[in-house]
Amino acid sequence: MYVRGLLAVNFMKICIVGAGAIGGYLGAKLAKAGIEVTLIARGIHLEAIQKNGLQLIMADGTTHTAIPTLATSDVSQAGPQDVVILAVKATSVAAIAPNLPSLYGPDTMVVTAQNGIPWWYFRKHGGEYEGTRIQSVDPDGTIEAHIGTDRVIGCVVYPATEIVEPGVIKHIEGERFSLGEIDGSKTERIQFLAQALKLAGFKAPIRTQIRTDMWVKLWGNLAFNPISALTRATLFNICQYPLTRELAWQMMTEAQAIAQKLGIDFGITLEQRIDGAQKVGSHKTSMLQDVEAGRPTEVDAIVGSVAELGRLTQTPTPHIDTIYASMKLLEKTLLE
Repeated sequence: MYVRGLLAVNFMKICIVGAGAIGGYLGAKLAKAGIEVTLIARGIHLEAIQKNGLQLIMADGTTHTAIPTLATSDVSQAGPQDVVILAVKATSVAAIAPNLPSLYGPDTMVVTAQNGIPWWYFRKHGGEYEGTRIQSVDPDGTIEAHIGTDRVIGCVVYPATEIVEPGVIKHIEGERFSLGEIDGSKTERIQFLAQALKLAGFKAPIRTQIRTDMWVKLWGNLAFNPISALTRATLFNICQYPLTRELAWQMMTEAQAIAQKLGIDFGITLEQRIDGAQKVGSHKTSMLQDVEAGRPTEVDAIVGSVAELGRLTQTPTPHIDTIYASMKLLEKTLLE
């Protein structure tokens, strides 16, 4: 089914649903590599792409212009794809999920590139919680109903990018997108997908324990994202200030207890994870950026889902629960 080789990869059709900072970065480099790319975007960002192409400013200062095969706000215009990469935020997946089936052929892969615990976490999990729905992420099953477990490829996103103006993406650092089948297998299709990403210049390791990779990233995000949004502080300041460093430590300790009950071994110490965040420096987290812009945050996927897993595994999460409640009230206040 999946023919190996450069020629075969070049004939792939890939749709990026959500061609924002990360999606635009992916789409631009894939298009520059000669792959047929459709970008789903909206507003003045879409208008700029349609008029001038997608501009990409790399971390080394070089600039590139990528011309997608199609740039549209209407998913139904794209037609069946080999790969659909969901690059929208976790808050938007349920809204766009009903439109996704128009992109499917019989073998279409759907790559989920959201932060936090994914809706499929307990699908093909094999543990005692097999089949459990993550209510914080997919409360009524809308996402699962319109994507389907068998299509899913898990993905952990590491690059930092931003939209500096409509149609212009700036790459700050990082080029790794870890991939994984949710049953841990190393299928031909995921090797084919990894080959396409590598052709575009990305690092695309295939992970047999993709949930572990997700937890390692989430481990810091579940603390630093909401603390930064509540205090308006950068990662460096949070880690340097004793009280917020201790708060992050307590939240991460609670999360680690949950993860261990689910069979996750982080492979690094809590102190190493915090030190890694501190080294990022004066960086505003995505949740802080959303709060400053008055946008909905990914608090349910990043914090609420972990609190939910705490209840599921009978693990106390007093610090996580307190920060989650505070963030939900802040978000409600901002969006009223």
